[in-house]
Amino acid sequence: MDRSPRTMSFAWEIPGTSETQTARTGGRRPRMQYLTVTIPEKAVTIGSRIGLADTFFTRLFGLLGKSSLDDGAGLLIRPSSGVHTMWMRFAIDVIALDRNLRVLKTWQRLRPWRLTPVSLKTHCVLELAPGQIHQLNIQPGDQLVLNA
Repeated sequence: MDRSPRTMSFAWEIPGTSETQTARTGGRRPRMQYLTVTIPEKAVTIGSRIGLADTFFTRLFGLLGKSSLDDGAGLLIRPSSGVHTMWMRFAIDVIALDRNLRVLKTWQRLRPWRLTPVSLKTHCVLELAPGQIHQLNIQPGDQLVLNA
């Protein structure tokens, strides 16, 4: 009887990209949930292909290895008090959110090899394609709503 540990390789797609990410686990494949994120007061849809990174692997890999991110796609990292763009190939827009999904701060076109400050007020972070914060006029104080 073979008693060696079993691991499995798998891949999953980040929404709005044409690439996949590969990870090794003990046989479980993470399922990324996709959300629509809106600002009802402004009648704005931020994205309809926002991945929810709320597991160890989805938060660990995030957008690493991707070459671009389409408008309307992104990644909500929860929990997170800040992000980095180490090893990324492209700039991203970053939105810091509190527990109630109210926008605390934004960083536009955060280039590779940068860090956002860590804040105890920040509960989660939304990563979007570069230019989306300006195009959608997202500002501190805006209230976001998530829909599955």
